[in-house]
Amino acid sequence: MPSLRPKPALFNPIFRLTTSGLLRRTGAGGAVRAMDAAQVFDRESGASDEPDQRARLKIAIVGFGNFGQYLARTFAAQGHAVIGHSRSDHSAAARSLGAAFFRDPHDLCEQHPDVVVLCTSILSTEAVLRSLPLQRLRRSTLFVDVLSVKEFPRNLLLQLLPPEFDILCTHPMFGPESGKHGWSGLPFVYDNVRIGDSEDRANRCRRFLDIFAREGCRMVEMSCTEHDENAAEIQFLTHTVGRLLAKLDLKPTPINTKGYETLLELVENTCSDSFDLYNGLFMYNNNSTELLERLELAFNSLRKELFGRLHVNLRKQLFQSPDGGSSPGAEEN
Repeated sequence: MPSLRPKPALFNPIFRLTTSGLLRRTGAGGAVRAMDAAQVFDRESGASDEPDQRARLKIAIVGFGNFGQYLARTFAAQGHAVIGHSRSDHSAAARSLGAAFFRDPHDLCEQHPDVVVLCTSILSTEAVLRSLPLQRLRRSTLFVDVLSVKEFPRNLLLQLLPPEFDILCTHPMFGPESGKHGWSGLPFVYDNVRIGDSEDRANRCRRFLDIFAREGCRMVEMSCTEHDENAAEIQFLTHTVGRLLAKLDLKPTPINTKGYETLLELVENTCSDSFDLYNGLFMYNNNSTELLERLELAFNSLRKELFGRLHVNLRKQLFQSPDGGSSPGAEEN
């Protein structure tokens, strides 16, 4: 009778399963090759595909809403493995992007991603981070945040993550609307808060940043503190002016000027974001309160200047005689 024992080749130690589930074999020279990998460039040798395989990251996106899916589309297009997680069911959207989706955070962490990207709202970041079973992740996992403020997530990640985890704070300063025609020339701010000394961990961080560099982003390395100082004026002021104008209920007119149309676009762009985002820009950036005070002082100063000139002109009209001279008694006043 034929032997029921499994064929030795399938259990030979030179074979192993990769993180993507493909069976790979280590040859005599130590090279690792995918048994069924497609060769992208026929003119190249099989070994030439190895750097691309090694550069492939498994990226978990925590918060698979609009912005999370927006990033996932580019991650997947560049060949990275994407897995999503949210409280809401976005499994259909994930499938359309070629990504996996897990509603249970334990299932997500058991996939052992190389990178965990936090795409939550500012207000919910702490609660979401505390809900993750960190003990199920590899101890050297890279955590990345993409929030619009930076000192808050930096401090939170340093406080809650084990010291073995790497931390990269980033801010893609664009979104689905402003980046709908591509990311070329758009600023991407980052701060290597805590990256391990090993070459593998430094290389993983570079590979993640390279996703944005390859899309043409203007890569800006900046401390979290400096980012928030600049962002208070760049972002919070813009959102404040836009929402202030929205309170005026501005409408298009038949004689719109270019400047007025710009104001209408500002209202549309800022108010299309949730109030939670605007509130987060205020609550979690120490510079926002000072900026509001400066804005109020600037408005009062401008109003005082306008009314001061109005007072001078009224006095001239009240006390000027018909022949152009001053009325009797005007000097005493």
